Amino acid sequence: MQKLGVPRVRPGCVRDNRGVQMSKFPSVRALDQLLDDLGAGAARRRQLDMVRGELDRALERDALPVGARRSLRRLLEEEALGPYVRLAESGALRHRRVEGGLPPTSEATNEIRRRCVDLLREALGMPALRLGGGEIPLQPAPEAATLSALARQLDQYLAGAMSPAQTRLTALLAVELDTAGRSGELAVLRTNDLGKDNAAVYVERHPQGGGAVEGEWIETSALTRAALGRWLDVRKDLVQRAHGTTRLWVSLWMNHDGVLDDDGHTTIRPPGMPLEENGLVTSYRVGRLRYDGLRQLLPLKLEQLRRAVDADRQRTAA
Repeated sequence: MQKLGVPRVRPGCVRDNRGVQMSKFPSVRALDQLLDDLGAGAARRRQLDMVRGELDRALERDALPVGARRSLRRLLEEEALGPYVRLAESGALRHRRVEGGLPPTSEATNEIRRRCVDLLREALGMPALRLGGGEIPLQPAPEAATLSALARQLDQYLAGAMSPAQTRLTALLAVELDTAGRSGELAVLRTNDLGKDNAAVYVERHPQGGGAVEGEWIETSALTRAALGRWLDVRKDLVQRAHGTTRLWVSLWMNHDGVLDDDGHTTIRPPGMPLEENGLVTSYRVGRLRYDGLRQLLPLKLEQLRRAVDADRQRTAA
């Protein structure tokens, strides 16, 4: 990763572009990035920010497991969320007093909190807890008809204006529909893995559990060729700002590495940096919730989609 300047970041003093104070806990800073990527509407974002603030205050009180301080996934596990919800409902995590006290939060607020918790878990590919309402099962892998509907939805996106994030996700999903690639296989794709006019893509297969790596050229659909064309136009400008990379999938926004050193420094990363596997998976999860039509067509996890595409390819070849 290329490093630009090393700006001074002091815990307890730094605020983001919305004026929210940066947390000293890495898990909450990771949550801030997730909330920005989620792109929720104003009303929902206020609700999510309420949960974010309560979680930060719960960590300050040492009310949650130690592991929840550093890992966002640990912060959103039931072991941490159970105590958090009970403490928040008691009113102890309010950010200001009400008539001189900290009364329990209302049932309406409690329900909003539970919904936000499940939304955050879902964005990380974790099943909803339905705290107080029972768990729900993971979605099954989609059927062939759902895959066809997904392709039609992506084609509709291509017919109109798209944000950079939607353009990248559309291209990623189109490539997935053609290749049934694992997230790690997709993450390492480079522009020289694309054939002339994006008519094919070269994928190196890494079998689960090890085994010989095998590469193959896969012919792309008209949908994928169009989606890649749109994405490559966006990518070109991003990569120029980051001084170049051949990786196909790159970041869209400036961010930081989320780690403060002993002097309170952090490394700022520009847009256009290679998107690692975790970032690629996060873009899938966030996009599934953000864009109209995808939540009904995509399973919680990219791996579930991959298995469905792979099964469909095998049926077609039989």
